Amino acid sequence: MTPILELKNITKIYGDEDNKVVAVDSLTLSLKRQGVLLIMGPSGSGKTTLLSMMGCILRPTNGEVVVDGQTISRGEGQPYIYDDVLPDIRKQYFGFVFQSFNLFPSLTAVDNVGLILRLKKHDKRKIQSEALRLIERFGLAKRANFYPSDMSGGEKQRVALARALAGDPPIVLADEPTANLDSKTGLDVLKLLRELSEEAGKAIVIVSHDPKAEAIADRVVYLEDGKIRN
Repeated sequence: MTPILELKNITKIYGDEDNKVVAVDSLTLSLKRQGVLLIMGPSGSGKTTLLSMMGCILRPTNGEVVVDGQTISRGEGQPYIYDDVLPDIRKQYFGFVFQSFNLFPSLTAVDNVGLILRLKKHDKRKIQSEALRLIERFGLAKRANFYPSDMSGGEKQRVALARALAGDPPIVLADEPTANLDSKTGLDVLKLLRELSEEAGKAIVIVSHDPKAEAIADRVVYLEDGKIRN
């Protein structure tokens, strides 16, 4: 079966020759259509840069990014193959979970989710009911009309997970999803990510320092100095 995502010999370089930093160095990686991939490594190892390239947010300096068989990028100096539809590819294939939650403070939990459905051009008549269904899926029915300032860290992260699922993307990318949570709440969030893989058939990628994440992963990749450590 064709991987849902492939990175082929990708490199990301910041700066010029005098101040060059190689954040990701000639890395090749593929993502199965279902399962949990955990990317670990010390700070500065290139984890977040790698995740950004996987999500087609950041462009590699060299190498290819292939999403569901479509070559999306061939590095700087060469145009995106689907430059005019790249935003649609991100909306179709990716859900993002950030360590700082990134919820809109002026929107309620259900409206934070509904906004993504609007951006993905979901049926306007069904946006509210679909957003509420996602909120309820994560046990937040009683918090649907709460603002982020009135929710705990764990509740905000669950809203972020619900938002990541809006529009049913096949890939969920989570950047340090337990970083701002206590140990128990963090473990609950990891279990939810595992459930998304098993029950919803999602490909989940987690970048984390949290050793508890290893228990829910199908595969663990250790990154060091921009390379996969064997």
